[in-house]
Amino acid sequence: MIVVMMGVSGCGKTTVGRLLAKRLNWAYYEGDAFHSAENVAKMSKGISLDDVDRGPWLASIREAIDKCADSGSDAVIACSALRRKYRRILAAGIADVRFVYLKGDFETIKERMVSRGRHYMKATMLESQFSSLEEPDDAIEIDVGNAPQDIVERITSQLTEAAKPR
Repeated sequence: MIVVMMGVSGCGKTTVGRLLAKRLNWAYYEGDAFHSAENVAKMSKGISLDDVDRGPWLASIREAIDKCADSGSDAVIACSALRRKYRRILAAGIADVRFVYLKGDFETIKERMVSRGRHYMKATMLESQFSSLEEPDDAIEIDVGNAPQDIVERITSQLTEAAKPR
């Protein structure tokens, strides 16, 4: 199974994703690590990425998903996957990709972003993230207002339930 932790910047994808991967003893991949230096520089200047910028990034993440699927390895991947078309790219043809949507309101997320400091994605870009977001209707949806450990418990429980034969 491949679990893609998705949501706007600052929602907790990295924190929760790492905790979930550790809990399940699965590999963890940080979506930000797949960005090109040009994309990071652009975002560091407060410039939002467009679909052209995101294309190679999504392709790199998809390559990691393919490698995991081909080898039968389970993994957790943190990736904003804000739009439906991005999620289709990531999951196309792979039966066992699950999206976990870490959902939070603008003010909560902005507060988190302001307090985290060193990340290249600044709180000033959050509005563009929310305007790009197409909320999924086929994901496990988790409120980010809970503690990370509680979020991991909820995700684990829902993944277990989803994996049961019907």
